[in-house]
Amino acid sequence: MAEPIRRVAGTFLRGAVLLAVAAVVVIPIGYAVLGGFRDAPQLAADPVGLPDPWVWTNYTESLASPSFWTQLRNSALVAGISTVIVVLFAALAAFVLARRQFPGRELAYTVFTLGLLFPATVAILPLLILVRDLGLLDNPLGLALPEAAFGLPLTIIILRPFFKSIPKELEDAAAIDGCGSLGFFVRILLPLSRPALVTVAVLAIVASWNQFLLPLVMLSDPDNWTLPLGVTNFSTQYTTDTARILAYTTLALIPALAFYVVAERQLVGGLTAGSVKG
Repeated sequence: MAEPIRRVAGTFLRGAVLLAVAAVVVIPIGYAVLGGFRDAPQLAADPVGLPDPWVWTNYTESLASPSFWTQLRNSALVAGISTVIVVLFAALAAFVLARRQFPGRELAYTVFTLGLLFPATVAILPLLILVRDLGLLDNPLGLALPEAAFGLPLTIIILRPFFKSIPKELEDAAAIDGCGSLGFFVRILLPLSRPALVTVAVLAIVASWNQFLLPLVMLSDPDNWTLPLGVTNFSTQYTTDTARILAYTTLALIPALAFYVVAERQLVGGLTAGSVKG
């Protein structure tokens, strides 16, 4: 009887922990969403109450703001450029590090791994000077390139074991058919690695979408601001209108959350496959 009891207790404990973690994530989001349907007096009178009446203007006015759509477009553009760069170059680097033998291979991989320990704040001044000298300040490319550089280490670490797990026999068969290294990479390796590529693409997009420090330093023109900068400016502009700030923040969260929901199965599948095959 002891074993079934322990099993039930373990299941209950895991469920309780998962519910607690879910509550920590969901409750603030739910509060922001519902708070956007209230006005400042309602929030002051009852901070945790339900909207009564429901105030739709906070959302409609935010959606009618041209600056919101400009910042949304800028965020999407920077995230798209950054993701393409980081996935392309990380895939090439991971391919070489996984499937080619050369002196210093593990040292090179270690250097990329150490990149995870290098915070953006340490490099922000040299990056600013470099981007300025390249004439890329207030330019989407000037923001996307540093974001891609900081995303390379994690992307390579995820892709390398996945690429390494592809059977060597496939590459040998491709070579017999006259397929070189680049052909094998493009025609065979990348299609087989789709779950891992989707995983790193999702991580790169969300990391770029949530980036605040680099846009703050690299972008000074409000027409080039991304959503995180727009939310900060909006909260400063409407300091006393908490409900409107909550509505604007909720709208800024929706694209990233929607992308996560759409790509969630591929994301989990890619991470699981990499952990099993690595």
